[in-house]
Amino acid sequence: MLSKNILIASGIGLVCVAIAIGIILFVQRGAHLDLPGNILKVRTATIEEGSVIAMIDFRVSNTSDYPAVVRTVRVYAQAKNGGRLEGTVISDIDSQRVFDGIPLLGKKYMKSLVLQDKIPGHALWDRMIGARFDIPEDEFQQRKGVIVSIEEIDGNIYEIAEGAAK
Repeated sequence: MLSKNILIASGIGLVCVAIAIGIILFVQRGAHLDLPGNILKVRTATIEEGSVIAMIDFRVSNTSDYPAVVRTVRVYAQAKNGGRLEGTVISDIDSQRVFDGIPLLGKKYMKSLVLQDKIPGHALWDRMIGARFDIPEDEFQQRKGVIVSIEEIDGNIYEIAEGAAK
């Protein structure tokens, strides 16, 4: 009879623990910061021999309940051989000048993602970033993809890759 009581008490205890774990996980579901996104468009132009400028339109969303503050933004071109070439990021003011000076790129439709931008929780943003790469445009066009790397103020790095995650 004692063993039956122990089994019943143990079963009730396990159910209580499972319920407590479920409640904790449910309450914490929005506490994990994540910034998924995708590259919408990459516009390029040669600015001098052996140098190309890329204007990248992308979409980023903050799936957490908390704001994400941008510490740095980097742009990489992923070469055919798998290596990464880091581009020199163009400031927001200079990117407007680039669009004004190179009509081939079209218009600047979106705001640039800049340092200290605060992406609110559950927000979806369309932004752009410009970068200069010291490679010829034809070599840049043969890339596997472009990667926008966003470092959040807490040091977490989130990457948005051109096309499917590469």
